[in-house]
Amino acid sequence: MGKGLIVAAPSSGSGKTSVVLGLLRLLSRRGLRVASAKVGPDYIDPAFHAAASGRPCFNLDGWAMRPATLARLAGRLAQDSELVVCEGVMGLFDGAFAAPGEPDGSTADLAALTGWPVVLVIDARGMAGSAAAVLAGFARLRADIAVRGVIFNRVSGERHRAAIANACRAACPEVHLLGFLPSDPGLEMPSRHLGLVQACERPDLAAFLDGASALMERHLDVDALAGLAQPSRLAPAEASPPVPPLGGRIAIAADSAFAFAYPALLEGWRAAGAELSFFSPLDDQVPDPAADAVYLPGGYPELYAGRLAGNAQFLGGLREAAGRGAALLGECGGYMALGRVLVDADGVAHTMAGLLGLETSFARRRLHLGYRTARLRLGGALGLAGDGFRGHEFHYATVLSEQGPPLFDIADASGIPLGSCGLVEGRMAGSFIHLIDRA
Repeated sequence: MGKGLIVAAPSSGSGKTSVVLGLLRLLSRRGLRVASAKVGPDYIDPAFHAAASGRPCFNLDGWAMRPATLARLAGRLAQDSELVVCEGVMGLFDGAFAAPGEPDGSTADLAALTGWPVVLVIDARGMAGSAAAVLAGFARLRADIAVRGVIFNRVSGERHRAAIANACRAACPEVHLLGFLPSDPGLEMPSRHLGLVQACERPDLAAFLDGASALMERHLDVDALAGLAQPSRLAPAEASPPVPPLGGRIAIAADSAFAFAYPALLEGWRAAGAELSFFSPLDDQVPDPAADAVYLPGGYPELYAGRLAGNAQFLGGLREAAGRGAALLGECGGYMALGRVLVDADGVAHTMAGLLGLETSFARRRLHLGYRTARLRLGGALGLAGDGFRGHEFHYATVLSEQGPPLFDIADASGIPLGSCGLVEGRMAGSFIHLIDRA
């Protein structure tokens, strides 16, 4: 059973993703069976993890997941590896504005729950001795987590390194100094409105990962870092699938336009006995004609709206599946594809499948972001009326028209009601909520 550790940071943008990717690539190249996880609701970082390690990356979400789901996934990671490297989300102590008594989904809460030690990545730009105060503050704020190591990123030279090291040894001798990384423009990761550019969109991905691996090998004490790992405190558990299988044979859209499917969700369907197949809407492929369910996950359909609108076989395949009574579920980007019209950022309207009464626009962008609780208003493929889920909403689409019976009643992480969400029409349904687990 593999031991684990968490790579976290004081804030977003500190460089923890590049550090994790370099470590995963390096350790897997050394022949170590290394698995990875990502804290919180994130689709993009896990795809980079999988490319670096050659293994699926599972999300671990202390707010959205049931304790049994978390325990099952942590156990699965440990069972299949010698070392689990988990990447934190945002800053170490940053989480949702949850209801009193609820976990906030922060990296710190997951560290306390699992017992995995924390390795902190600190951006050293503009600091020298003050870096020791940052380290000491983070290491000692909570007694129920163990900050055992630190990596300083964007260090400008030997004098800068020595000043930081001397201050940290005096102020925080219990934390291992694992290395000092220089600034490297080659490790900057391009982003767009929903985060990083996807792994599948980067033709230079292999070279990028190799460069990150080489940097870690030169500047980090990787053996000491791996030696900090500890077994998870979570007892092994069994859990029902995060989302009920939509059918016995589920066709899943999978390409650059529809890439946001949680590995834990797909694994849960397989474990429940569902047979999964995959098709590419961008390549004008159709869902398996034998499938009794079709799942369109989120992604970036707005970037390919003209191409999707012209893919008659894909759109016809969705309509044919609906016509034969298959269950169809669209989440976020998939929801928009099931709708009537998608207006792109240039104001051009593109005709989608027309199976739900939805019209959306990116010409008038508005951010929708946050955890959501969701209860079904009508029974269907997802369960019975009143069944609850937890998920996450993150998109910039503006709803121009949403006509039909709503799918969910929703609330935010603190329990404040947000009204209804999504649409349902017979066995077709969709919403902007990315479902993570049952309530």
